Amino acid sequence: MEPQNSPYGQQSYGQNYGQSYGPPEPGYAPEPQPRLDAGKLWAGGLMTAVIAALTAVVALLLVRGVLDVPVFAPEGDGLMGNATTGALAGGAAVAALVATALLNLLIVATPRPERFFAWIIGLATAVMVLLPFTTGLTWQAKLGTAGVYLVIGIAIGSLLSSVARGAVRRY
Repeated sequence: MEPQNSPYGQQSYGQNYGQSYGPPEPGYAPEPQPRLDAGKLWAGGLMTAVIAALTAVVALLLVRGVLDVPVFAPEGDGLMGNATTGALAGGAAVAALVATALLNLLIVATPRPERFFAWIIGLATAVMVLLPFTTGLTWQAKLGTAGVYLVIGIAIGSLLSSVARGAVRRY
């Protein structure tokens, strides 16, 4: 082999250190490991709980007040209803916190946690949406109740999915 001039003024004997020929061998490039910022996850989970509670109140105002459908309370309880309005808002907040705990577990314990989370939230929302149709309520009340549950489920699922993307870093 003849000596070659390198760009650094030294002679090289045809050795190409650091150059790769073809695709890298499998297993040589470590996959970036995800790292969870639990503080960001739970701060986002708390904010999701607040938004879920407010979503429940807004949805009830729409269904009861604007559409005049008596859901979650007898018709005589007025626009804001009775204690069930607060219970629904509180239940939505608790559901968001439980979903945050589930998301935390999935991130640290499963591969592709976002897929598992999407399926679990989607199925839980479907259960809640279908639940009113198993009662003896009027069709208006069934549809109104299902709509409220659907909006709450979408809010929790979409917000926590975004929170997870911001709380997980790949290094």
